[in-house]
Amino acid sequence: MRRRWWWLLLIVVFGWVSGASAQDAERPGLRERIRERLEQRRAEPAAPLAHTLAHDGLQRQYLMYVPPGLDPRGPVPLVLAFHGGGGNAGLMADDARYGWVGKARREGFVVVFPNGFSRLPGGNFATWNAGACCGDARDRKVDDVGFARAVVADVRRQVAIDPARIFATGMSNGGMLRHRLGCDAADLFRAVASVAGTDATLSCNPSRPISVLHIHARDDDHVLFGGGAGQGAFRDASKVTDFVSVPETIVRWVKRDQCAPAVQRTFDAPGAFCEAHGDCRDGASVQLCVTETGGHSWPGADTVRRGKAPASRALDATDVIWRFFQDSAR
Repeated sequence: MRRRWWWLLLIVVFGWVSGASAQDAERPGLRERIRERLEQRRAEPAAPLAHTLAHDGLQRQYLMYVPPGLDPRGPVPLVLAFHGGGGNAGLMADDARYGWVGKARREGFVVVFPNGFSRLPGGNFATWNAGACCGDARDRKVDDVGFARAVVADVRRQVAIDPARIFATGMSNGGMLRHRLGCDAADLFRAVASVAGTDATLSCNPSRPISVLHIHARDDDHVLFGGGAGQGAFRDASKVTDFVSVPETIVRWVKRDQCAPAVQRTFDAPGAFCEAHGDCRDGASVQLCVTETGGHSWPGADTVRRGKAPASRALDATDVIWRFFQDSAR
């Protein structure tokens, strides 16, 4: 009997709420607000989809985000975004940390988040073989350049990608791999951008001049601005290397791209600046952005890993990198 009364009460309450909703819908402006909210929900980005491919005897994974409504006949730009050492593709796809999914939705390009080498089934605590660094990927000489090429080829089988607008970016160890891609895959990538990951290549002979952007915080306690590995880099120092400094990284690329030594200040704000080397061969560009604070985090991020310093708000790395990519393709 008590259960029957509960059911009757629920029916009465549901009827009252439905009636109230119908009356409220007639109020001025309510229908418009409901419509706006529905449109906002439709505009919200869907989650990137997981893909697996076999490469060099390993099963490798990546996440791909194709914005809703993007014309699959293209051709559209493609950005590969590589996570930091000890991370995974899911972390790099987190918009609160890096913002690439939202940027792809607003600007109309495909973004892919490859997963580094990991001994764990879920792909966590993964690393990249950037040459001198890092972790198991380096120690096992994992072919991450070949993996990046395989990912691009796999994506191009699914979406019409513009071959003149394929870009790579990365954070920390992923940024180091980005430098290696600039050296070993300049035929594929139009431009590359790194955050908090300096040049760790063992050799570098690009097939053509390639535009390069590097972003780094002066107070980075992992990959030290002046060179070397900070205490926060890895618990096991043997898994990293004596990192190249930011100035040396830029000097190397200026030489590779045969740029003029003079620099031009392109951005100046409290806590950050950017500068560019012009007159590089074949229209390439070498650029550097420096934040005064932010530690080993992605500038502009709303969320950082536990224990890390808050990200710099002096510039938004995702915005800066995307503009750099657009300019390099003109």
